[in-house]
Amino acid sequence: MSTQNALLTILVEKINNDTLVLPTLPAIALKVRKAADDPNINLLKMADVIGQDPSLSARMIKISNSAYLGREIKVTSTSQAVTRIGLAQVKNIATALAMEQLFVSKNEIVKKYMAKKWTDIINIVGNAMAVMALYQRATKKKDLSIDTMTLSALVADIGALPVLTEAERHDSVFANPTFLDVAIDKLAGRIGGSIMREWKFNDVFIECAEHWRNPEYVKPEISYIDFVRVGAALAGLVDKPDDVLTAAAQRGVFNDIDELQTPEFQDLRDNAKALFA
Repeated sequence: MSTQNALLTILVEKINNDTLVLPTLPAIALKVRKAADDPNINLLKMADVIGQDPSLSARMIKISNSAYLGREIKVTSTSQAVTRIGLAQVKNIATALAMEQLFVSKNEIVKKYMAKKWTDIINIVGNAMAVMALYQRATKKKDLSIDTMTLSALVADIGALPVLTEAERHDSVFANPTFLDVAIDKLAGRIGGSIMREWKFNDVFIECAEHWRNPEYVKPEISYIDFVRVGAALAGLVDKPDDVLTAAAQRGVFNDIDELQTPEFQDLRDNAKALFA
């Protein structure tokens, strides 16, 4: 049995036996999510929680001053940033920012793969956020929230992490990037759903992590998974991007493919990506 086939067998067995080691959400994200779920939390207390992590605090301030939020008056403190962003959004944004800590490795080869995977994810996120911004502007619908969609896109490919971690023990597989892509495509959905359940995320995120790669999984109404798929297609990360975009246009996710080539769309995408730079 080749190393590649052996690794695939190992991964499938661990998934089936529920013994695959899943990544743990960074501690600061856990603290923020727990605080946000406290019915007695207020903006000042949340700012104190975020202030415990200087890096997260600085990035929250950066986001609150970003072009994406379109504010001209700059804020300089964590409390001001939390007030501007709002408690509902802070929970998901903090989780999103902390997730980057998971895509690291001491192995130089694996580190490159992790870095590429994070870049791919940010490209999906930027595209998806820009498409949703145009969708909400065109339809005036607010039943889907941009922060939930952002986190949905960020966790969509979380199932790739254990695949890369397991592969790290078999250096030879990294000589075959195609194999890793196939392994991730086959297994990331099942693994991603398990991770979302382990992290106690709700059904929206479980569904996205499990099913966004499956074009046959279509909900009656436009949902977060539609925007994730379009984001991935625009980033060239699906097999048949034109088919994905055509299906999305037919569902009303956007009106015309030409909308996604305009300078306005590119600005929205680049501003969204800058949030995670």
